[in-house]
Amino acid sequence: MDAESISLESVSLWRITWRRLFRRKSSIVGLIIILILIFIALTAQWIAPYDPLQVLIGLEDVKMREAPCVHLFGCPTEKPQHILGIDGNVRDQFSRLLYGTRLSLMVGFSTVTFSIAVGTVLGALSGYLGGWVDNTIMRVMDVLLAFPSLLLAIAIVTVLGPGLINALLAIGIVSIPAYARVVRASVLSVREMDYVSATRALGGNLFEILFQRIMPNALTPLIVQGTLGIATAILDAAALSFLGLGAQPPTPEWGSMLGSERNQVFTAPHLVFFPGLAIMITVLAFNLLGDGLRDALDPRLAQGG
Repeated sequence: MDAESISLESVSLWRITWRRLFRRKSSIVGLIIILILIFIALTAQWIAPYDPLQVLIGLEDVKMREAPCVHLFGCPTEKPQHILGIDGNVRDQFSRLLYGTRLSLMVGFSTVTFSIAVGTVLGALSGYLGGWVDNTIMRVMDVLLAFPSLLLAIAIVTVLGPGLINALLAIGIVSIPAYARVVRASVLSVREMDYVSATRALGGNLFEILFQRIMPNALTPLIVQGTLGIATAILDAAALSFLGLGAQPPTPEWGSMLGSERNQVFTAPHLVFFPGLAIMITVLAFNLLGDGLRDALDPRLAQGG
C-alpha cells in the first residue's frame, strides 16, 4: 500500500468519524455549548459590561445585589442595571461570570495538555521497554491511583501553597496515571506488529518506533480520555478554588465565586446559582462530546458508519 492510499484511507476514516459524531444529538449539543464557551472566553473583554475587578460605588449598586436585572422580566429602573446583580464586594457578577469562562477553559486545556504530554512519554516508555522500567513507572502510577484524585490534589496544593498555578500543577499530576495507562495499553497491543518489527529491523531508533509507528494507534483513546479529562480538570479546579486552595480573590473563577458567596445562599441565591450552573453546563458539554467521540471512534462500529 503506497503513501497516497494510506492518506486517502485516513481522510476517509476521519470523514466517517465526523459523520457518526454528528448523528448523535447529544454530541452536537455538547459541541455547540463548547463553541459558545470558547467564543465567550475569546470575547469576554468586549461583551462584559464592567471590569470583573472593578469595585462599584453607589447605593443603587449595593441595592442591586439583592435584585439582579433579568432582561426577560424587565429592569426595575430605566437605567441599565447589572444583569446578574453584584457580589459581596460590589463587583458586577455577570462580568465576573464571563471572565470565569476564560479561566475555566484555560485550566481544563492546560492541565490536560500537561497530563497528556507527561503521561504519553511515561506510558510509551513503560509499554515498549518493559522490564524494570515498566514495573517502576507503573508502580508509581498505582500509588497515585490509590488516592482519590481530589484529595491528592488538595494534599499537593497544601504542600506547594495555595494559588492557581499550584492548583493546575496538582490537577495535572493526579491526571497523569490515566493517560499513562491508556498509552501503555496501546503500545503493548501493537509493539510486536509486523510493521513495528520491520522498522526495528531497518534500524529505526526508539523515537521513530514509538512516536511514528506506535503512537498513532493511541490517538483515539487519548482524544476521548482528554475530552473527558477537561471536564474533570475544570470540576477539580473549581473545588480547589471553593476551598480557597486554587484561584485567589479577586480572580474571577467560578469555584472561587461560589466559595466567596456560599453564606449568601438564602439571602442572595443568584450569587451562588449562576456560577454553579456555569460549572455544570461546562462539565456536561465536555462529557457529552467525550461520549460522542468514544462512540464515533470505536472501530467496532466502523462498519455501521
